Amino acid sequence: MIAAPFGRLETASPFGFAQEHLEYKTDAGPAFHDITEDVRRIVHASGLHFGQVSVFSNHTTAAIRLQENEPLLIEDMKDMLRRLAPQDGYYRHNDFDIRTVNMHPDEPKNGHSHCQHVLLSTSETVPLVDGRLQLGEYQSIFLVELDDARDRRVTVNIMGARAE
Repeated sequence: MIAAPFGRLETASPFGFAQEHLEYKTDAGPAFHDITEDVRRIVHASGLHFGQVSVFSNHTTAAIRLQENEPLLIEDMKDMLRRLAPQDGYYRHNDFDIRTVNMHPDEPKNGHSHCQHVLLSTSETVPLVDGRLQLGEYQSIFLVELDDARDRRVTVNIMGARAE
């Protein structure tokens, strides 16, 4: 997995907004990519100390979740997603004989990925206090790939105040 910064916008007032886009090359899903340190780097560079940090997936088959980064738990979560929405199940989204919208010549059969995404989330919001993400002891921020390996984009928005 490779992270690449995209851009940032800031204001000069005591209250500010910073935005940066991260780009990743993911492994085939379900795959949990810990992006916590990338988000911390963006928070530090923003100069904001109090507020909220929003981490948003720009995709319908890749999610953002807060979870413990423990290898066996991650395997359990992958197994759960596969059980609840198996890749080999029948999905009308994959039935190109009846589907008529949002079709492309290289359209993947990824109904399972969309259904798994419904179980997760597009974004997470984390409080920011004294310039630090207020994550619990075992919480990490994950980009969860639910489809084939591909390029993904994550938007990080920080809204808050600078230190006085």
